[in-house]
Amino acid sequence: MAQKQILVSTTEEIPNQKYEIIGEVFGLTTQSKNVIRNIGAGLKNIVGGEIKDYTKMMIESRDIAIDRLRSNAVEMGADAVVMMRFDSGSIGTDMQSVAAYGTAVKFID
Repeated sequence: MAQKQILVSTTEEIPNQKYEIIGEVFGLTTQSKNVIRNIGAGLKNIVGGEIKDYTKMMIESRDIAIDRLRSNAVEMGADAVVMMRFDSGSIGTDMQSVAAYGTAVKFID
């Protein structure tokens, strides 16, 4: 099954679908803030407003984490992931980590 065919849901149940739980799956990424982003963020601290480069970095991180979650689910033989959640945090002053995690399930006929 191709990676993109893996259904990822934040809900506990998939309507009209029976399944068995395979186990926990996750996808992780850590992104480094670059010098240009840091300079832009410093200027935004003075005047206020959204730091678009950081927002873009977080969107990219989220997408990478979901792709890795899907890969992990495929490796386990899953058909879907339920109860998917995100977690993020800073590592030091210049790195950001994002984790996508959930429960891999296999459909039953």
